[in-house]
Amino acid sequence: MERPLGQVSGADVRSDYIGIRNLLLTVPFHDGAQWPPTKPVAQPVQVSLNLAHDVREAARTDDIAHTINYSSVLKAVMHSCERESFASIEALCDHISEAVFKQCPEVPEFSVKVHRPKALLHAQGAGMEARRTIAQQNSSSDVFYIRTLECPTIVGVNSCEREERQRVCFDISLTGRQRRELAFDFRGLARKVFQSVHDSSYLSLEALASSVAHTTLLHAEEDSVSVTVRAAKPSALALAESAEVEVTRKLHDFASPTLNGIKTLLDVTPGSPSKLSSLLRELPEWSSLNEHVYKHKVAIALGSNLGDRFANIETALRMLETPDDAGRPKTAVVDTSFMYETAPMYVTGQPKFINCACTVETDMEPRELFHFLKDIESKVGRVASFRNGPRAIDLDVLLFNDEIVDTRPESQRDTLDNLLGELVIPHPRIAEREFVLRPLNDILPAYQHPIFKKPIHQLLSKLLAHRTTETPAMCKVVPFPKYPIQDRLGSLDVPITAAYWTFPVPLASTHQASRKTYVMGTLNATPDSFSDGSRHNSVPAAIAYTTSCVADGADIIDIGGYSTRPRAEYVSPEEEATRVVPVIKAIRGLDKLHECTAQTADVLISVDTFRCDVAEAAVKAGANCINDVYAFTGPEWPLTRASAEHFLRMRRVAQQLAVPIILMHSRGEASANKDYGEYAYAAAPHGPGAVLEGVRAELAERVDAAVRGRGGIRRWLIIVDPGIGFSKTVEGNLEVLRNASALTADVPLSNYGHRSDERNPLAGFPQLIGTSRKSFLGAILARPDVGGEKQGRETRPDEREWATAAAVACAIQQKADVIRVHDVRHMRDVIKVSSVLWG
Repeated sequence: MERPLGQVSGADVRSDYIGIRNLLLTVPFHDGAQWPPTKPVAQPVQVSLNLAHDVREAARTDDIAHTINYSSVLKAVMHSCERESFASIEALCDHISEAVFKQCPEVPEFSVKVHRPKALLHAQGAGMEARRTIAQQNSSSDVFYIRTLECPTIVGVNSCEREERQRVCFDISLTGRQRRELAFDFRGLARKVFQSVHDSSYLSLEALASSVAHTTLLHAEEDSVSVTVRAAKPSALALAESAEVEVTRKLHDFASPTLNGIKTLLDVTPGSPSKLSSLLRELPEWSSLNEHVYKHKVAIALGSNLGDRFANIETALRMLETPDDAGRPKTAVVDTSFMYETAPMYVTGQPKFINCACTVETDMEPRELFHFLKDIESKVGRVASFRNGPRAIDLDVLLFNDEIVDTRPESQRDTLDNLLGELVIPHPRIAEREFVLRPLNDILPAYQHPIFKKPIHQLLSKLLAHRTTETPAMCKVVPFPKYPIQDRLGSLDVPITAAYWTFPVPLASTHQASRKTYVMGTLNATPDSFSDGSRHNSVPAAIAYTTSCVADGADIIDIGGYSTRPRAEYVSPEEEATRVVPVIKAIRGLDKLHECTAQTADVLISVDTFRCDVAEAAVKAGANCINDVYAFTGPEWPLTRASAEHFLRMRRVAQQLAVPIILMHSRGEASANKDYGEYAYAAAPHGPGAVLEGVRAELAERVDAAVRGRGGIRRWLIIVDPGIGFSKTVEGNLEVLRNASALTADVPLSNYGHRSDERNPLAGFPQLIGTSRKSFLGAILARPDVGGEKQGRETRPDEREWATAAAVACAIQQKADVIRVHDVRHMRDVIKVSSVLWG
């Protein structure tokens, strides 16, 4: 008698069972036998049953009236399966359960095992074990298993074991599945395990068994699932049947996130009182955006060095996101890296490349995806060239889930000179290319390479350790598209590029590029700005200020039509647009009533607004960037459902326009909400400071929600601003300014007082700092001098230029990438000298 598969609930430990073991049926399955089917395929199935029944009375009286007629149960099961075909083993199990309970209504519970010996090509069988009760017709405690999956692989420490593959047998059992609406994919799992084991080369059976457990958990795609893997080497020991290892794992046991573990929206803990991520998930638009569950997660590299390199890459990404005839994209972009300008590798006599990477979700299998990407290359404009030569666009599959794929014949896999038209995953040159590893490290730093068995960040560190002073430095880039659109690339509304900024990359090589700090001039087209209200709110005055800023070396002009000073009057979106749009058009030379020089007409323009309608109108009129003081959430604090709706509208507009976005930290009205007590865990000496941590956590949540997930903004288009002067006390502003570089440092969250070693989500983002004429400077100037011998003085905003200079110098010392000022001429001098001192 086969041992019971599950115990009957209750206190009576003497519960008895009546069983049928290995009833042989022939059952047609829609999913076929060893091979994918074209129609239902009949195959053998072994069914074992254990029915809970107290047999004590039958044993005492020897009267069969007190027992169960197992012959009747057998006939009932057989009869129920006649002339039936089944979509899955779960469907057959449910069908058998119904027949048993119908035949034996007095049975409170029974266990069933359904085994398919011909289900898999390389295994002795697959099946499920389940316990059923009248009240519970299915259960998450069901066990799905594969028995004796034989895989050839290199495993062992002895030299002879490293020379050729040996047979390893795996028993895999999985419990805890919640998604009963989907049939368990035995064949897909067996194929993945077989391929990953075949291509692996472990020293220990323990590591191999753990790897198989990980592959199984990723295939299941459910956090609740537990898997047990028994791995046996039949040839390991001469005097024993086999050497074996058994491990039981859940997904959380694997610390390194994998491609299948990509989050579409990161919860940064702790965050704002009403978490933005939670609010977003409550919205119908968010649910609709993420309704379809794709099968696969893929990392793709993008590169271009011909034509408009930035527009080429944006066009390729939009082609990836274009809906098919069914209204759903074949691939959904869920994350992007920073963008880099890199010197050409291998063939050096060609233009510099722009390189980046993205992660996508897709239902396509590797071959189909490969041809899809080649079609995009052709449409964007790639033409045949010599190997490693120039190209308008290059798309390479870097990673596909955790799979190892090589479409070449096995005899031709000892060289990398025959890759044309072939697909090798992971990409075989990842480890030697900084321009590939660096973007991958932006989005998947802890992903463990399936072959090298090292996380991406370690592969990058190893590569950088071998760089020399002759190695050209990579740099990050932020492209600014040209508006209004007069020329575009293709039919996807991709504008041509007006200009791009470069930023040095830490530890790019031993040779460091010079650091440039960009200057943003502030043009307030409002009558009530705190600093220069009514000075520039006429078109002629705005043009004169812009012309002066350009002559003094401004790199971009920030135009705002809504004052954020405390108690400023409400301005309607229509009024705000009428303030900024005419100024932008005039600067661009589109207003025939006002003249401006060609140099002024080409200056980059940012629109300072938190409203999507104003932002869209301003960009289409000629702005190149959006500067949002509320980081897309609007002026409400704490955050509400309306904040989340506002966020999605702003994100959608920004993504469609493909312009850089400056996301600033604030908490509603600038003079309010200055309590950061919830971040006291980060107070010195354990962390950088409660205010700094609050800024980092709250801004990180908005940035992460803007960049990650379907419909997200490209990572390379985000610039962050800590919001000096907004929702912070004087001391809080000083804390943030003194430590601004820590906001975007690439360090674990434990450096900010967390217990987690997860990476800082703001790592690597360019940072803008604006201290010009702010009220906290006035508050400092109003204080008595040290010792109290001299009283401070009250100052108007335009009397704080020297104080601004000191704050700007500190921002440069903190490696700020962009400085926002009113007086471009004099602050340019401060930046120049400070950059020499601390650059």
